[in-house]
Amino acid sequence: MLTITNLATEGLRIERFHAGPGEGWCLLGGNGSGIEQFCEVMAGETTSYRAELLRLPPGLGVLSFKGQQSIFEDELRKDDTDFLGRLDPGTLARAFLTGIERHQSLIDHFAFAGLLDHGYRQLSSGQARKLCLLQQLTRGVDFLVLESPYEGLDQNSCRELDRVLAGLRDQGLGILVLINNTGDIAPWCTHLGVFKDGALAVRGARADVLAEVTALMASQPPLFQVSVEEVRSEQQLGWITGPDANLVTLRQGFARYGEIEVFTGLDLTINRGDHTLITGPNGCGKSTLLQLLTGDHPLCYVNDLSLFGRRRGSGESVWELKRRMGILSPDLHRNHRVAGSALAIVVSGLFDTIGLYTRPTAAQQQLGRRWLQRLGLEHKAQQAFRQMSYGEQRLILLARALIKTPPLLVLDEPTQGLDERNRMALLDFLAAIARDQMATILYVSHRPDEYRDFFRQHVRFA
Repeated sequence: MLTITNLATEGLRIERFHAGPGEGWCLLGGNGSGIEQFCEVMAGETTSYRAELLRLPPGLGVLSFKGQQSIFEDELRKDDTDFLGRLDPGTLARAFLTGIERHQSLIDHFAFAGLLDHGYRQLSSGQARKLCLLQQLTRGVDFLVLESPYEGLDQNSCRELDRVLAGLRDQGLGILVLINNTGDIAPWCTHLGVFKDGALAVRGARADVLAEVTALMASQPPLFQVSVEEVRSEQQLGWITGPDANLVTLRQGFARYGEIEVFTGLDLTINRGDHTLITGPNGCGKSTLLQLLTGDHPLCYVNDLSLFGRRRGSGESVWELKRRMGILSPDLHRNHRVAGSALAIVVSGLFDTIGLYTRPTAAQQQLGRRWLQRLGLEHKAQQAFRQMSYGEQRLILLARALIKTPPLLVLDEPTQGLDERNRMALLDFLAAIARDQMATILYVSHRPDEYRDFFRQHVRFA
């Protein structure tokens, strides 16, 4: 069982909390509510707290964004691609799991049986998320704490996860999930709680507190408050001239990793104003397609691909292309391992670099500060990006993508880590951008409530 009495750390205080065997808890909280600090304490990612009593279950399993990032960075340190003379796929997925034969049905539930001999770095972000979940579930833990377990998973995987967690709860396992969207409240959960202003404001049996939890979540204002009119006045690049400016043309597009084919025969045309939604299951190639378009996949040079009216591989610079794009993706987020303040990361969007290596002008710094203001994070301008919570980091990277309001916005699951008020605020802002013809939007999502009317075409991967 999990028992807390008088726990206090920066941004969080909890007088009493108890979760016992066989209970299924969903704790909700908006960005900045204290829910991220609670996860850090549960995961042992911080020791800067005090508590009269903190009793953690001996068989505790934890999945957190920080823990997943640590796995990714460890895999990069072990990358032997240069030594091998070929692509090192990373640690095989099966090495992360315990008792594979004993847990075969669980692995099948997650459609992972065919991925066990794939290296970690060959997995999509959603597949890597599944693997980290399976790693915890196959360990034989007595109590699970999962931070935003549905983020990055396709809808079928979310349903399968709910079936698995319901079965584990029925077997007496204690489960606590930390979520920031009321739409993610699981059907198996027996208890609910909500963080607000750094405290666990409400907790109790689901039927008793559901209405209050929903109301409290709806009452929390979004941090993301951006005026399209202000941004228009700051727009750096504007539209490409010409009535039929073509942004993307891909003919019979294909992608693979080694011998593994990701997709083939894909035709895609995006003209100015063709806001495009991309959907499909984990591992189908959504993110790989975006990497082709942004120049972050080596096969961009051998595909029949034109960007901004120019064929790839015809002598253009990748930096020339990226200055016309604003990019946010799970891959970009993972790769922000460099030192730098929140302000530096935002301003780096003007230079399209991971990290800031050019001294910005006073005007550029001021523009960065205005974006931090719009996110309610101006007071954290000098805080180290890597010390911020996952949700705060995602908001910072959103500002990095939007700071120059380029002709093409490439957004791969940009709302991961955001609560529903911030998600909706971002989507409303994008709708206004689309309405005012400020940029063309290319958007990947697994959430049906993000399929907005401003999307003019829908690419569905199988």
